[in-house]
Amino acid sequence: MLGIGLVAYMRTTNLSDYILGGRTLGPWTSAISAGASDMSGWLLLGLPGAAYVSGISASWIAVGLLIGTWLNWLIVARRLRLYSFKVSDALTLPEYFANRFQDKTHLLRVISAIFILLFFLFYTSSGLVAGGRLFETVFGYDYTVAVTIGTIAVISYTFFGGFLAVSWTDLIQGLMMVAALVIVPIIAFSDLGGTSGAGAALAAESEHMLAWFRDASTGEALSVIGIVSSLAWGLGYFGQPHILARFAAIRSDRDIPAARRIAVSWTAIALICSVAVGLLGVGFVQRDLADGETVFMVMVNLIFHPVIAGILLAAILAAIMSTADSQLLVSSSALTDDFYKAIFRKDASQTELVWVGRFAVIGIAVIAYLLALNPDATVLDLVAYAWAGFGAAFGPALIMSLYWRRMNRWGALAGIVVGGVTVVLWAEASGGIFDLYEIVPGVIFAYIAIVVASLATEEPNLQVTADFDTFDET
Repeated sequence: MLGIGLVAYMRTTNLSDYILGGRTLGPWTSAISAGASDMSGWLLLGLPGAAYVSGISASWIAVGLLIGTWLNWLIVARRLRLYSFKVSDALTLPEYFANRFQDKTHLLRVISAIFILLFFLFYTSSGLVAGGRLFETVFGYDYTVAVTIGTIAVISYTFFGGFLAVSWTDLIQGLMMVAALVIVPIIAFSDLGGTSGAGAALAAESEHMLAWFRDASTGEALSVIGIVSSLAWGLGYFGQPHILARFAAIRSDRDIPAARRIAVSWTAIALICSVAVGLLGVGFVQRDLADGETVFMVMVNLIFHPVIAGILLAAILAAIMSTADSQLLVSSSALTDDFYKAIFRKDASQTELVWVGRFAVIGIAVIAYLLALNPDATVLDLVAYAWAGFGAAFGPALIMSLYWRRMNRWGALAGIVVGGVTVVLWAEASGGIFDLYEIVPGVIFAYIAIVVASLATEEPNLQVTADFDTFDET
């Protein structure tokens, strides 16, 4: 990974290279790096842990995510690639909104960047927590030492190589992740008969573990709110800046159909195998495992020779790094392009901006590291909060900006603020309707705010809102 970072460093000459890799990604790199940066350590820790505890009922989240992945590539990818280039070659999501709606006040750009920094601190922190869990479980390190090692590993190549390093390493890490997730359940299933008591333990639990509408840990039926909340994870895709950056960076809109097929296939295989790991884990690990999110690691250590186990466990580090590096880079670009360049140093040189971006990576990583030092933090909870925040703040605003010509900057601003604030406030409440995953009310209220604010204010410039369907990239 460090070697790739060094090669990317040699090819990074300006801010466009550092933030979007000069828009040169091919379909394989774009598709798998988008998936790898999306799934993170959650795919190998959070989801198997949820399936291990709650059975197949935990896979409603996976169903929602797979549908969301497909729809995101189908309805957002091509238009965002063309639009972001058309509106003065916008490099970041806040810059795209500002240019798309001709916002000369920088208000739209700055508020968007603030939400990016806020939610990415929690998202990046979740990756560092996952890294801490890995080093703590595998090497027996103290949790603080474990988180420190993981943080340094991620910062190193992101600091030097920027987007190219992040995307190229994500391609390798994504392939490692899916290989590990395919190998572990296949070998585990074939070993059930030969492992003393494993098959019997799984058979005894199978009735509860394979119930789609019943939580295996409590025996209670899933509520409608619970199922809707799980499926609603798919809504988050449309507002994730680190995934959307791959759409903007792909070399041509003509590569998008191939990339979509690759991305959906990778996601389907990874999610199915991740749930299978959790279900099969019941046969190998007693149900009283202290931390369900370590079931993948414990299984690998039990089933495989240490040499093979080490390679498979490296896939967890790959998953963690592939997401944390993307999040650090997007946060860095928000600070560099949307604060530093837009407000303080409009005439800053490209070299200066690249180095500001690099040091922003370190600053953001340090804050996320401090948040990750809480040993009681769970990967799934941290990801759920940040995922909802991005999905509600940016998803409705982005989709409407790509498809609704009447939308203006006040509508965009209202959607971003209402969506983001709703998530923050809803997450603080509990009981009854407030048990619904906060992304659902956030998205609904954001769409309403966009329509109401846009219709209540002046119409946008028709030249800017021209239909881009016929826009020829060449």
